[in-house]
Amino acid sequence: MATRKVTLSLDAAAWSFAEQAAARAGMSPSAWISRAARREAVRTGVGPIGEVGSLAAADEAELSAAEEELRAQG
Repeated sequence: MATRKVTLSLDAAAWSFAEQAAARAGMSPSAWISRAARREAVRTGVGPIGEVGSLAAADEAELSAAEEELRAQG
């Protein structure tokens, strides 16, 4: 999956939560935040637009998994 390096500002608590959650998931904070952002986008009904709409199969699979997880949570 292609990545893009960006700079974000997070408050101290958000960063601490992300670090802890990433460690529990066995992934880097960057990967965890990327997954969390994608899941929140799916949850709020944001879909692919423009060039971002040409998602790779791995992205489609991850989005499908996020949707299923959200449905299971109610």
